[in-house]
Amino acid sequence: MSETGQHPAHEADPRDHQPRAGEGGFELVTIRLPVVATFAALVIGLGLGVALSDAGLADWLVDAAALIGTLWLRALQMTIIPLVAALLVLGLSQMVEAASAGRAARWFLALVIGVAVTGGLFTALALPALLDWFPVPENAAFFLAEGEVGEQQVPGILDFLRSLIAPNIIAAAAETNMLPLTIFFALFAVAITRLSGGQGRTLLGFFHALANAMLMIIGWVLWVAPAGVAALAFGVGLRSGGGAFAVLGHYILVVSAMGLFILVLAYVMAVVLGRVSLPAFARAVLPAQAVAVSTQSSLASLPAMLDSASRLGLRPSTAEFVLPLAVAIFRATSVAMNLAVALYVAELAGIAVPFTLMLFGIAVAVIISIGSVSLPGSISFVVSIGPVALAMGVPIEPLALLVAVEMLPDIVRTLANVTMNVSVASAVDRSRDAG
Repeated sequence: MSETGQHPAHEADPRDHQPRAGEGGFELVTIRLPVVATFAALVIGLGLGVALSDAGLADWLVDAAALIGTLWLRALQMTIIPLVAALLVLGLSQMVEAASAGRAARWFLALVIGVAVTGGLFTALALPALLDWFPVPENAAFFLAEGEVGEQQVPGILDFLRSLIAPNIIAAAAETNMLPLTIFFALFAVAITRLSGGQGRTLLGFFHALANAMLMIIGWVLWVAPAGVAALAFGVGLRSGGGAFAVLGHYILVVSAMGLFILVLAYVMAVVLGRVSLPAFARAVLPAQAVAVSTQSSLASLPAMLDSASRLGLRPSTAEFVLPLAVAIFRATSVAMNLAVALYVAELAGIAVPFTLMLFGIAVAVIISIGSVSLPGSISFVVSIGPVALAMGVPIEPLALLVAVEMLPDIVRTLANVTMNVSVASAVDRSRDAG
């Protein structure tokens, strides 16, 4: 018998309770970003910097390039806190709404959180070992601004625990203290779902408008990303020489390796929880994977994922509930790969992040990933990783350059996300049999 008191064969269709895009004001503005141009600007900026590193350039020219890069970076940073606040409220309220859809939805959410935490723990354990075996190339510290290396102090555990609750949220925002802000807005989102009448809907409408306004601004900032990235890359090239290209290649391989773990985990979950044979799952999910790699978009891969679910013989009601919901609130690789980026930057800065602090970084990454899941990759990169890095005392300035090569790790992100979505759908469908 199911929790509704009906026979499983006549279980209430979970789609009847599925949060639909637009009903709760969760549709965000769509922004097209100059990804290829930004990547080209990175290569050109680094190349010019390397070529002119021994040319004795005038100080004013170097300072002017640094000023352009700094202004662009600050413009990117100024939107992080209001956008994170809005996305947290919208994403968590949507998750609370989804949890009310019944046992299948709750099992889906348990899998989502389980995958996120597992990915974070794997990164926290595996990335330091990987960097010991496959160390960062020399001159990597030049990706940091002048004077940043060695200046970051990792707080003690007691000081860290005291910082979790801020007596003044405005002051915490002014000081960019992401942990207390994350906790506050997570509680705020849950509180909104408990308000009676139209109060909750009014507040959600405000945060919906705030998110769209911030996305507009950050979209404008990212439209001039080629100029900002070229200026920053020029300075890095002047300081580091050709080693900058080696660092970027190393970064792509290391971060992508954490995403490959999620891809392997998806196959394991399909076999163990979905009770699907490995060859059958691999054949069924292959068309969706092809679309994922070619489009780098989970949303664009949704029709192919539904077809993969049909090939696996999953109930249409399960697939049509789980897969759209997964696209809306679940990005399986976010915690593992975002934490990997933050820890990689810590390595660049020479910061040894203790494992206990990594655990809090994982917690922030899990919460942040819920809110930023519907964003384009370049925006999600800054919004998702910035708070995680700040929570662990890691500088975020290198993110302005690393975002230019995100188009390459993003292939792994999308491939693993799409595969995991189909795997989770198979596990949820099997749980309905057990009910």
